[in-house]
Amino acid sequence: MSEKINLPLTLSETNNISKQTVLMLYRDMLLGRSFEDMCAQMYYRGKMFGFVHLYNGQEAVSTGVIKALQDDDYVCSTYRDHVHALSKGVSARQVMAELFGKETGCSRGRGGSMHIFSAKHNFLGGFAFIGEGIPVATGAAFQSIYRKEVLKSTDNLRVSVCFFGDGTSNNGQFFECLNMAVLWKLPIIFVVENNQWAIGMAHHRSSSSPEIHKKASSFGLPGIEVDGMDVLAVREVTQKALLRARAGEGPTLIEALTYRFRGHSLADPDELRSKQEKEAWLVRDPIKRLKNYIVNNKLADQVMIDEIYIEVKNHIDDAIEFALSSPEPSVQDLKRYLFVDSK
Repeated sequence: MSEKINLPLTLSETNNISKQTVLMLYRDMLLGRSFEDMCAQMYYRGKMFGFVHLYNGQEAVSTGVIKALQDDDYVCSTYRDHVHALSKGVSARQVMAELFGKETGCSRGRGGSMHIFSAKHNFLGGFAFIGEGIPVATGAAFQSIYRKEVLKSTDNLRVSVCFFGDGTSNNGQFFECLNMAVLWKLPIIFVVENNQWAIGMAHHRSSSSPEIHKKASSFGLPGIEVDGMDVLAVREVTQKALLRARAGEGPTLIEALTYRFRGHSLADPDELRSKQEKEAWLVRDPIKRLKNYIVNNKLADQVMIDEIYIEVKNHIDDAIEFALSSPEPSVQDLKRYLFVDSK
């Protein structure tokens, strides 16, 4: 049941996408890239602590998937979660403040880089260990079915999206949750961000079946491979998976072939990957590809593109100023938020 999408798409194949939508996708990808670049600057200036895993290069996956969702759909992330949160609508101010460990952060400064969370936006969190988010997303999908069938909700079926990396696809949670999702026809989309490397282990060296989307056939759900450097392609397969999920037809597994442009974390000197490999992927930068698409199809001129860049830059600068000026958590609140407030 696996399927491969051949790319890049042409304008004739995507003529149902409006100019406004394409520019929205471009802005969201640029926001993610600019945010992560600023995170690197702040980390090396000592404003962030611990491990920080950046998303540079993978923006087409986050934007392509999350911007196709409804506001009340759910998203589960990984430890590379900043950009997923931004795409879901969590403000740059709140995410940056969280990275600075400030009280105004989306997790009140208690979570940091790997634990971005927002109940308001149905963003169910980043997770420090691989595979942790898959059962959580599966549970969210189950409650969507329960809400509909038992509580008789008349709302649209809420879909859960679970992001994880290629290394996670060899773990037990992946197989167990795929099995349950098909068994119960859960409205969930499993998104494998195959960036070719699980920390320092090349994907082709760690899996007896490197084509992850083909693993879906063992459980009876569609497995789709898509160019994860093409946001329009990612959006297209996501929309099809969403229609399937909302119609009660169950889950879909999407393998997005992508690449991280930086090391595993900001503490990683990134010496394991060859220069040739990095350069081969850098020329397929998803943001540059979409920009070329916009220009070639006359959806915007350079002036409008520059305006988007300036607007995003000002947005990031505002987030930095907000984070720097925000208060530290109080020592008196050290144990606060550990348990549910009974009041």
